[in-house]
Amino acid sequence: MNHAKFTSEIYAHSDHLMSHALKFTRDEDDAKDLLQETLIKGLRFANSFDQGTNLRGWLYVIMKNTYINDFNKTAKRKAIITVEDDISSGQLAKSATKNSGETTFALEDINKAMASIKAEYSVPFKRYFEGYKYDEIAAELNLPIGTVKTHIHQARLGLKKYLKMYRP
Repeated sequence: MNHAKFTSEIYAHSDHLMSHALKFTRDEDDAKDLLQETLIKGLRFANSFDQGTNLRGWLYVIMKNTYINDFNKTAKRKAIITVEDDISSGQLAKSATKNSGETTFALEDINKAMASIKAEYSVPFKRYFEGYKYDEIAAELNLPIGTVKTHIHQARLGLKKYLKMYRP
């Protein structure tokens, strides 16, 4: 069969295929797109069509497979790409970029605040802030636990005083 005759036979089935496309997509524009893609694939793979077999059935199989493949691609894309309303803070933490400028300013402020308190208070406070327990800090600094607790308390008071002084 020559190409022109095959093309006219394919287009003769387009109305019937359009009704199937509407059943698949439930949207007229999407159905037209699916029909167009089916007809293009039918023409492109005309050499693989067996003469004397059911052309409409062959085109229907192409349409069904095209629809399934597009549906699966869309489902994968939706699984990867989330809608704004669905984005959680955990997802933002993974994908957000860090602003090193903000971090630098914050660290400068923290270092200034820590420098405003006595070294004997800041060392136990830093250890406590890092997660060490009172007895571990006491053993490391060779101080009684009560003194460690007092130094940490004094460091907190000094930091609060610094904060009130420089942040209205």
